[in-house]
Amino acid sequence: MLKRKIQDQLQAWKNEPDHKPLIIKGVRQCGKTASVLAFAEQNYKNVIYMNFFENPEYSSVFAGSLKVDDLIMYMSALLGKNTIFEPGNTIIILDEIQHCPNARTSLKFFKLDGRYDVIGTGSLLGISGYGEEISIPVGYETIMSMYPMDFEEFLWANGIEQNVIDLLKRSLDTITPVPVPIHERMRDLLLQYTVVGGMPEVAQRFVDTRQISQTYSLQMDIINSYRDDMVKYASRADRSRIRECFDSIPKQLAKENKKFQYSLIRKKGTSGMYEGSLKWIEDAGIINRCYNLSLPELPLDGYAETDIFKVYMADTGLFTAMLDEGTQYDILRGDLYGYKGAVFENLIADMIGKRGKALYYFRKESGIEIDFVIRRDNAAILLEVKAKNGNAKSVKTILAHPEKYHVGGAIKLGDYNIGSANGILTLPTYMGFLII
Repeated sequence: MLKRKIQDQLQAWKNEPDHKPLIIKGVRQCGKTASVLAFAEQNYKNVIYMNFFENPEYSSVFAGSLKVDDLIMYMSALLGKNTIFEPGNTIIILDEIQHCPNARTSLKFFKLDGRYDVIGTGSLLGISGYGEEISIPVGYETIMSMYPMDFEEFLWANGIEQNVIDLLKRSLDTITPVPVPIHERMRDLLLQYTVVGGMPEVAQRFVDTRQISQTYSLQMDIINSYRDDMVKYASRADRSRIRECFDSIPKQLAKENKKFQYSLIRKKGTSGMYEGSLKWIEDAGIINRCYNLSLPELPLDGYAETDIFKVYMADTGLFTAMLDEGTQYDILRGDLYGYKGAVFENLIADMIGKRGKALYYFRKESGIEIDFVIRRDNAAILLEVKAKNGNAKSVKTILAHPEKYHVGGAIKLGDYNIGSANGILTLPTYMGFLII
């Protein structure tokens, strides 16, 4: 079983007095079900599990009365004699809850009743779980977002112990180089994460076999399942446009100016034609938008220009799988040529997005461009990403004009060890997860 950070969040939820039913939402196949079941088995005497996607007939339980006593009677009759409901020692898991809107509505009644803990999980909740056709139990549920494995979880899966991560943190705090053997190991793991990403089944297959051909096959299965969802769950009028938006992402990031352009989806494409389709993919958790800032300072959201943005895949492994077959070999060998900027930018976007944080960048027509701007230590920090190394001309320009740009510093991530010069902190790219 892969170690996931959400286990601590689930434990904190359970330990909170008078906690509400929990909704866990996240992109398909990010590990929601496995994590919730593992948590339930470790913390409850009785686990009641209902999957509405695999067993559509389970929806009939919620078709009539939503009184808890009635629901318990229906569930026990449907699920069999080994189904035990013991107040205080029972958790009910409603998996793929978006397929049973009335189950979502019932959470209010479970909260008011208070005898049983309830967790609902769902993919595409941002799309099909929030429609006007159901009554959302506002105030009676807690919503928790789950993401594919982040880089730190990938390190755990590959046997990196906490003492190594603590050493990296000390090196960052003291701005001292990471010892060479650990530095080289982390460089290798970063490239492997760039290729494999954080979808749990893919990461586990990589740990078990070390065969990229097998992980690539699983990644393509996931990508194709996303495309299938676009056909199944989108309105008929939007299906082809959603697919076009999704398939254009590698082309969007190949440009020097990575601003998302609707005309790259289709000649003469416009926001009016495709904005809704792009929003569908975003709500499904497949992509993250990165908004341009009119000024690179706090509050970042206050300076965000919502009509100027870049789009990154939420999982870097799926992004590399969308490129030409063989790209994985090129990344592992460091031979990406002109496309390496897009790959490593998506890698850092992955690290930021999987922390549940919004993405921002800064670009002006004068030529100044900063890959990312983050909030760190209560200041706006410029973040430049280099596949190898390189000049940070835009960063230097901004730092040279403190009267115009109110930033707290700059970090350059690249293929080097820790250092500092001219007000710029240089870090190995693998340390990105420690600064976000």
